[in-house]
Amino acid sequence: MTTTAELPAGLDPVAWQDFLRVAGQPGFDRWQHQVTRTGGCSDPIHLVGSTTTLDPGTGQVLYSYDTTAEPGGRLRVACGNRRASRCPACAWTYAGDTYQLILSGLTGGKGVPATVAEHPRVFATLTAPSFGPVHNRPTAGRCRCGTTHPDGAQELGTPLDPETYDYAGAVLWNNHASDLWRYVTIYLPRELAARAGITQCELRERLRVSYGKVAEYQKRGAIHFHAVIRFDGPEGPDTAPPAWATAALLESALRAAAARAAVTVPPAGDEPARVLHWGTQLDVQPIGAFGHGEELTEQAVASYVAKYATKAAETTGTVDRRIGELAELDKLPDLPEHTRRLIQACSDLNALYPDRRLWAWAHMLGFRGHFSTKARRYSTTLGALRQARADYRSDQERRERGLPDSDADPDAGTLVIAHWTYAGHGHTPGESWVAQQIHREITQTREIARQARHEIADNEGEW
Repeated sequence: MTTTAELPAGLDPVAWQDFLRVAGQPGFDRWQHQVTRTGGCSDPIHLVGSTTTLDPGTGQVLYSYDTTAEPGGRLRVACGNRRASRCPACAWTYAGDTYQLILSGLTGGKGVPATVAEHPRVFATLTAPSFGPVHNRPTAGRCRCGTTHPDGAQELGTPLDPETYDYAGAVLWNNHASDLWRYVTIYLPRELAARAGITQCELRERLRVSYGKVAEYQKRGAIHFHAVIRFDGPEGPDTAPPAWATAALLESALRAAAARAAVTVPPAGDEPARVLHWGTQLDVQPIGAFGHGEELTEQAVASYVAKYATKAAETTGTVDRRIGELAELDKLPDLPEHTRRLIQACSDLNALYPDRRLWAWAHMLGFRGHFSTKARRYSTTLGALRQARADYRSDQERRERGLPDSDADPDAGTLVIAHWTYAGHGHTPGESWVAQQIHREITQTREIARQARHEIADNEGEW
């Protein structure tokens, strides 16, 4: 008999018994194959149905598939959730796509010309203002509480005096942060035109501004944005910007646009009118490859943005899904007091500002915008990357099944008749543990392959 001490890491006795049940079933190998195809998805979608591929000219059945022969009579597909807290496997894929999206806008590729690497570009971080002093780790000296906090201390980001902290202002700022960013994109061309001594109409004929950005939560629960901002010619990345459009000009105009951006929140109940602004800590750094001593490289920026594209407010200690009714707030386990107060503020303000839907977004501490966005001409799209991956897998399956290659022979089309029905989602405890091992093996294998490619490239560079 296996004791608790002998169980594999991550398995409790209940999950162990379920694993033995799953592993002993006749279709276990096929189930493993399905989960491997999802990348080890932690919450796969279960489908029931069939698909038939026909020759449209003759009506001959070229291939047919039915889920009745699958384990449990179901086909499992990846959930596609971007949150690492919900599904590490799908979030890992999402992060990879975001990395490629940002990197292609800096170095070219994915339909973007390589000459884009010569365009001026900066990496900007726009933060929230102060809502009250919090515990921190200043670069010099101690925290205002008189303590030198170690890295990762739980009190970091929490108020020195919770009773005087502006919790209402904090959640209202989060709620309007996307509007503040929109104003930055409106004012930036105006500031550029003023500095260039031309009209905005003339600016559009000579210059285009493109960006890709991601949102991140600070420890205090305030949202802030990281943005890659680039100058292009009037037709986008295919054309070069004018010589006077420099990174220094971009930084100057961006700082002025951020200073002008403001959103007015009207008074309601006991809440006074507010004018929301960006914080004073606006960091703007040029992105490397110009040979002028820049510290940020294109790869580092793309990795940084991709990292935070899969995270949300759960990094502050809150939950990663909608809370529901207010009665459930007291049932949330291990919720930090600071986070609980922010959520309570969303509840208190919801009736005062019903159009802002603060309670619906209480699990996000009021923030209701997209976590990653980009200008239309910045680079490729997540949809295009997903479609390319789907087409690649489709071509693989066609070759495996002996179906006509549509690329080699455009006239060799097929007709696919399919019927699918949703049948549930998720894993049993034992299945979940196996899926985690599959995901870990896939990521480790790809990381080893990535390191090997880099070593080969480095060695070739030395020669």
